[in-house]
Amino acid sequence: MLHVHTSCGTDRGERIPIISVVSRKAIGICGAVAVVIAVVIGRHVWQSRQSRLPDGFASGNGRIEADEIDIDTKFAGRIAELDVNEGDMVQAGQVMARMDTRDLAASLSAAEAQVRQARRAIDEDRADAEQQRTQVTLAKAELDRYASLVKQDYVTQEAFDERRQQMEGATAMLKASLARMAQATQALDAATHVVELDNVNIADNTLVAPREGRVQYRIANVGEVLPAGGKVFTMLDVSSVYMDIYLPTAEAGRVRPGAPSRIVLDAYPRLSIPAQVSFLGTQAQFTPKAVETKSDRDKLMFRVKVRIDPDVLRAHAAAVRTGLPGVAYVNLDSRVPWPPWLASTTIH
Repeated sequence: MLHVHTSCGTDRGERIPIISVVSRKAIGICGAVAVVIAVVIGRHVWQSRQSRLPDGFASGNGRIEADEIDIDTKFAGRIAELDVNEGDMVQAGQVMARMDTRDLAASLSAAEAQVRQARRAIDEDRADAEQQRTQVTLAKAELDRYASLVKQDYVTQEAFDERRQQMEGATAMLKASLARMAQATQALDAATHVVELDNVNIADNTLVAPREGRVQYRIANVGEVLPAGGKVFTMLDVSSVYMDIYLPTAEAGRVRPGAPSRIVLDAYPRLSIPAQVSFLGTQAQFTPKAVETKSDRDKLMFRVKVRIDPDVLRAHAAAVRTGLPGVAYVNLDSRVPWPPWLASTTIH
């Protein structure tokens, strides 16, 4: 028989309680046992619920996922500013980062100067064309008078020819003025397009959130030079949160798009989250390694995406967490009512 002494002596005659050391070990063992018991109880509760699931329902385990959106640069450049951090909630259109656009700003200033220059050239050519048009009108009137006078022998043919040459010269100068004005107009259009392009490029160097969501990763820092398409952030679209489950042929064949569903997470076992089927796999496949049991992974099954109600997501966007495991339940027959523990979509 093993005897345990509860105390021992020291040089001073004091006694140190050995039982405290044993107690700490016992507490640790008890804690581990408690965790095991909790897991067993949770598995038992889940299995008992599975056994109480009516024939008109199917279920599968999975993890909460959300669509990922990469926030990338359109052009190569240096990061000048980061306005959000990992874990932040962002709204659609919110500025997340700004790239260094000093080169584009210089190009924009040059293009705007070309626009102003082209407009001045157009104004000058327009004034010159009006003057040349007046000269053409005057030369035509003189030519008409000399045409009648030459018939009456009041002027010589040589004088008439001079007036005709003046008329032709004025007409040529008018055409040249109009051509210069057309060229200046084209230069204005080209410079205007450059201004528009530079403005677009500067705007594209301001990285904004395309949708409401949460920043999951920040890949780059201020001052880093990224190539075109360089990734700065990865965000989660909190309006598209779902769980992929895998069902055997007999059950997958009865699932219809839009079928009402419920998701129960391990972290919130008393909360039934409303959802619906948004995707049905068209080809059978082996279930992925994420499925808990090997026997399930060995089966050919169909992937079913169960998407959480967007209204629920909008109301609780800040609480959305991906990666949480749970079980999705799909209603295969609308005539069969939900079990009481799944019917309510609030904590029960």
